[in-house]
Amino acid sequence: LKTVERPRAIAAIAEARSHGDLSENAEYDAAKERQGFVEGRIQEVEGKLANAQVIDPKLLDADGRCVFGATLDLDDQESGARVSYQIVGEDEADIKAGKISINSPIARALIGKFAGDIAEVQAPGGVREYEILAVRYV
Repeated sequence: LKTVERPRAIAAIAEARSHGDLSENAEYDAAKERQGFVEGRIQEVEGKLANAQVIDPKLLDADGRCVFGATLDLDDQESGARVSYQIVGEDEADIKAGKISINSPIARALIGKFAGDIAEVQAPGGVREYEILAVRYV
């Protein structure tokens, strides 16, 4: 953002300015709006980086409890399907890779539970139940 998008936005503003009267210059207005968006994204990313913490799941000592960073083996009580998910931050979530956001309904239902517990998850299609088969810190 800082090395590509910001200079590109500044160049677009300079180009639009060279076309004269700024009061009726839609190109200038669009370039300024784009610059505002880029600056907002830069601030958002810098804020996340400033508050980020690296958590090594192998170093967690949660006594078998489902916590942020844990990998959980689950049994879908309705379908019998077995799935494995790691609870991660919002920006890392990727359901296809087995990584679910700490803010997702399923993660919220699992946090604090232990192997052998049943978690009830409010899903769009109704309540789903998952048995926690294992809690791993890998």
